[in-house]
Amino acid sequence: MAGGLVALFDDVAALARMAAASVDDVAAGAMKASAKAAGVVIDDAAVTPQYVDGAHPNRELPIIKKIAIGSIRNKLLFILPVVLLLSEFLPGLLTPILMIGGTYLCYEGAEKVYEKLRGKHAERAVPAVQQGAEAEDKVVRSAITTDFVLSAEIMVISLDQVIDETFWVRAAILVVVAVVITGVVYGAVALLVKMDDVGLRLAQRPSPTSKRIGLGLVSAMPKVMNAITIIGTFAMLWVGGHIILNGIHELGFDPIHDLIHSLAGAVENVAVIGGLLAWLVDTTISLVIGLAWGLLVLAVVHPILAKRGHHGKTETAKQNTSDAPGSTATTKDDNATGL
Repeated sequence: MAGGLVALFDDVAALARMAAASVDDVAAGAMKASAKAAGVVIDDAAVTPQYVDGAHPNRELPIIKKIAIGSIRNKLLFILPVVLLLSEFLPGLLTPILMIGGTYLCYEGAEKVYEKLRGKHAERAVPAVQQGAEAEDKVVRSAITTDFVLSAEIMVISLDQVIDETFWVRAAILVVVAVVITGVVYGAVALLVKMDDVGLRLAQRPSPTSKRIGLGLVSAMPKVMNAITIIGTFAMLWVGGHIILNGIHELGFDPIHDLIHSLAGAVENVAVIGGLLAWLVDTTISLVIGLAWGLLVLAVVHPILAKRGHHGKTETAKQNTSDAPGSTATTKDDNATGL
């Protein structure tokens, strides 16, 4: 009896050790995967605040909450099952899919650089809640759609880092990555969006110290948001370029990959800063490749999108003109009815 009890305890202890090891594997895999997807995460955090631009302060956090719920739903219910099934049955498709996502990041980053050099700012999203609940829902849906693309890229990049793990460990790691990254992104967005409100409240207090801190926050937030946008652009180009280079290497073209490793290896042994220099070499080349690839895609895609966008804007302008309260069409109708 005692021997059987001891054997049972041994089995329980073994299971506990296996569970602990699995937890460690999941935690380590989640950290590795999340670090690799950091560029897309930064871009996600940089993109989202525009969707609450113009919203009443009381609606900012509810809007962010709706987008966050949509984001976690995107990751767990739609993207996760698809990428797991692909990794199990069609792993060869992951590299092309990853490269398509990398191309999207390069294109987005290159477009921002191109617009900046031209002195043209990207169009801002329609401010939320200026036209009631229906307008808010429309903005939230638009944000969730954009998030779907970024979330898909995050999940595929994360999966690529843990592809050698077993199916269930991969699944657990991706669930952790989805939850943690969504929490980090939208938690950071909530803090950024409300920071100016915090600054205003502090500035209204009688304490001189509170006023200084409050005014400092209010004046600093536009600069912080601008810095995040710049970092997000560089991160997109770097991550996108790195994905393209790795994809080309995995598809069998090695010269560029070998050149990067050769250049990084040349500085890797420098005392103290060798690791940093090697990373900078890899990152700089990836960024340049990402920008070049993005500009090439932009040259092909931009004329098509510009033509379609111009047509859409013309139709929208016509519609707005006919519907506007002070428009010619309205005046004619009013005259006809004797109003």
